[in-house]
Amino acid sequence: MKKIVLLIALAFLTLNASFGQTKTKNSAYFPAYNNWLHKTPSQLGLDSNALNKAISFAMTHEAKTSHDSEMAQFQSFGKEPFSEAIGPLTERGGPAGLIIYKGYIVAQWGDPTRVDIANSITKSFLSTVVGLAVERGMIHSTLDTVARYIPPIQVYESAAILSGFNADKSSMIYPFSSAHDSRLTWEVMLRQTSDWEGTLWGKPDWADRPTGDIIQYKARKRNEPGAVWKYNDVRVNALSLATLCVWRKPLPQVLKENIMDPIGASTTWRWFGYRNSWIVLDGQIIQSVSGGGHWGGGMFINAFDMGRFGLLTLHHGNWDGKQLISEQWVKQALTPTSANTGYGYMNWFLNTDKKLLPSAPANTWVHIGAGTNMIYCDPDHDLVVVARWIENNDMDGLISNVLGAIKK
Repeated sequence: MKKIVLLIALAFLTLNASFGQTKTKNSAYFPAYNNWLHKTPSQLGLDSNALNKAISFAMTHEAKTSHDSEMAQFQSFGKEPFSEAIGPLTERGGPAGLIIYKGYIVAQWGDPTRVDIANSITKSFLSTVVGLAVERGMIHSTLDTVARYIPPIQVYESAAILSGFNADKSSMIYPFSSAHDSRLTWEVMLRQTSDWEGTLWGKPDWADRPTGDIIQYKARKRNEPGAVWKYNDVRVNALSLATLCVWRKPLPQVLKENIMDPIGASTTWRWFGYRNSWIVLDGQIIQSVSGGGHWGGGMFINAFDMGRFGLLTLHHGNWDGKQLISEQWVKQALTPTSANTGYGYMNWFLNTDKKLLPSAPANTWVHIGAGTNMIYCDPDHDLVVVARWIENNDMDGLISNVLGAIKK
């Protein structure tokens, strides 16, 4: 009987160990504010020649998009309806990045201090502040409908005019009030499987990456929540607005106080919304920030701060012994979406079946934004790689070279 109990216990432990993404062992080192220690590759048993090859690869495979971000935005989305930018855009820098091994910086290239738009990496910060609200009980469950948390929202008068409201009409908006939208949960919004319908900040949902005939697409029957994955920044912005209503204060402030300050991030990062995405909340005029740079705005950040965030998620939300993001939330973020198993919560791209990065372990993940901007997290190797402005198709080539530096 004792043997049977022991076998069951061992089986249970094995199942637990194999479920979900592997959690890396805590590094002995987490960087302090404004003081990130470097180590040479040889000090940590890495192949310096292989790391130099990885750096050369990153520098010679720069994204072909224009350094003029307004032009790059037009090149990417100019053919879409209502495609004009309404948030900040700046000139971007050249290739830059960091290789972080066991918490230490072992290599860098370009200018990692430069603050550039991070595009959809912003979505990973957005899902994080949703997670903080869940952990604090402000959102009871991600399976709750969003509508129950969202009252009518007053758009600030000047922003309302910019959004197309007539001055003599109400500037109140009801983003989760339709028959379809009222059924949407936080879970499907986080996984981009909501098929949310509506117009927000002057951008209709159907105008983001439309497919086929637009008239037919607009009139189509809505997909059942959770059934179909569709990358859509209007819907992401609806999630951002809903999260603002829950927190009742600017999301950049929430992120700063709960995540960025505790991990020692710089004071240079900024999270922007649009010139027309201002609401009145508790008597204050507050900007609802965007979840990416599709129409400008979103997170503007340097590579060092990106690396710190990557190190935080690598350790499942733990920073030097303090749990900043609940481990349960990270497990949920790393759980594949049924409609797209390469995607968890926004914007945790998973290497399920090694489809995203064939050279990397299957349990790795990447926070990705257009550019390409990437934060690669590899718990098996205690490794974080930040790369900015690399061609999307060359992400695996970079990671392959970096992994080649880790001696067997």
